Amino acid sequence: MRTSQFFLSTLKEAPNEAELPSHKLMLRAGLIKKLGSGLYTWMPLGLRVLRKVEAVVRDEMNKAGALELLMPAIQPAELWQESGRWAVFGPQMLKMKDRHDRDFCFGPTHEEVITDIARSEIKSYKQLPLNFYQVQTKFRDEIRPRFGVMRAREFMMKDAYSFHTSLESLQDTYGVMYKAYSNVFTRLGLTFRAVAADTGAIGGDGSHEFHVLADSGEDALAYCPTSDFAANVELAEALAPTTPRAAPSEAMRDVDTPKQTTCEQVAELLGIALNRTVKLIALHAEGKLHIVLLRGDHSLNEVKVGKIAGMTDFRFAAEDEIRAFFNCPPGFLGPVGIDRRAVRVIADRSVAVMSDFVCGANKPKFHTAGVNWGRDLPEPDLVADVRNVVAGDPSPDGKGVLDICRGIEVGHIFQLRTKYSEALSCQYLDADGQLKPMEMGCYGIGVSRIVGAAIEQNFDDKGITWPAGIAPFAVAIVPVGYQRSEAVKAAADTLYAQLVAAGVDVVMDDRNERPGVMFADMELIGIPHRITIGEKSLAEGKVEYVSRSNGNTELIDQAAVAGFLSGKLNN
Repeated sequence: MRTSQFFLSTLKEAPNEAELPSHKLMLRAGLIKKLGSGLYTWMPLGLRVLRKVEAVVRDEMNKAGALELLMPAIQPAELWQESGRWAVFGPQMLKMKDRHDRDFCFGPTHEEVITDIARSEIKSYKQLPLNFYQVQTKFRDEIRPRFGVMRAREFMMKDAYSFHTSLESLQDTYGVMYKAYSNVFTRLGLTFRAVAADTGAIGGDGSHEFHVLADSGEDALAYCPTSDFAANVELAEALAPTTPRAAPSEAMRDVDTPKQTTCEQVAELLGIALNRTVKLIALHAEGKLHIVLLRGDHSLNEVKVGKIAGMTDFRFAAEDEIRAFFNCPPGFLGPVGIDRRAVRVIADRSVAVMSDFVCGANKPKFHTAGVNWGRDLPEPDLVADVRNVVAGDPSPDGKGVLDICRGIEVGHIFQLRTKYSEALSCQYLDADGQLKPMEMGCYGIGVSRIVGAAIEQNFDDKGITWPAGIAPFAVAIVPVGYQRSEAVKAAADTLYAQLVAAGVDVVMDDRNERPGVMFADMELIGIPHRITIGEKSLAEGKVEYVSRSNGNTELIDQAAVAGFLSGKLNN
């Protein structure tokens, strides 16, 4: 491709709205152009990258035995009403009506549609297992679309759905898909980690997320460096302390904390460690107030709380509800002296073994120190794991301690089991002629999100440093003085023709621009290999090679450059 026949639209500065490096660089490099909030046009350069990601995904899905189809983006409400998700999926679903006043949605996912296909087309156990996939546009009406393609409202996704006669068959395919996903991210040149995950709104049993590791990642991942354990922090278990609760050694007393409303402030004022404080979080569920007690240095894990009986649809208590029960403003709340008949007290495992701790006194400007279970307040109604793990916690597999890293979720696989097949009566006849619900699996990859995640992992102060497999072009030829020097023009045209004939994905910058502009654009765009052709080096029979990944330069014999590049590309 010649730049004179292509479309480059680079910027020196990114728009102020761009926050993440990937968002800034995709706009500056002209990969995408914003149309509206969370809506982007993929420009020719960006589309080349997107298509390369799609190609790897398709290849691995095909190798895994999945069959490609394409389902409608617009889905009738009846299917979602049948599954029970029309009313509960939430405001992320974009709903609309047609001219006949019938309800539809722009599909945020396709479990209902594919299950409808399966129940219509699959009748016998002899047809199973089957795995269907598509690469298609999805729409989710994010409340705060930001970070460019990392959290856009419209995005490209590969979603696959498998159907089985047994859990064992489902687990076999789940393992095949786990391997296929690992192959995808390895081939794309990304550093990633697969972690056990919560099933969330999709539902089902087993679940793994695939994360590209990056400091800008929205998800915290817990892993053990000395074992294979890895899980999203939402799911990682915080083991109960093995040290028993110590006997009380202090008298309970109120301490003056006139301006201190957080555990950090109270600990600093009293000169104690933060882990000696306890914070109270008031929640509301099933018409009743629930109190969760956490150690001051820990944070609430809402996913874990939502799995406790009676807490499925919990919400945080409003300030007026808090004042009505405690007769005290937030910031000074504690479990001592409250009416235990009207509230359930849930203590985290770490709080249940604490003694002589500090908590709110339930009166403004005071906290209570020297608090002990049994002596000063009744034992908790429930002891549960309700906190996020932190670095240094023991690994749940007993093989070391946990560390925490950040990740960008780019893939998620689920064992759905029979959630959708039962709701939609998706059944097959078994060998005995009995109708049974199909076991199902679901496997998603954020194709467009991968592009942003790859940049978050591969950039420097000059621009993008693409992994070789997804760079828009593999080689850039930059002829200095192409419009002025016949020698440069002839050498550049010859090399370009050789590389095209060899099937190399090459771009030649034949614009009438200053060398600095051309070099800056190729570095911003992130072409892995650059050949600079100039009169001075040609006079010595040489051209200059520059590696985008490390900036190393070499002078190469002009006659050997095609072979030299072939070696680089093959490696």
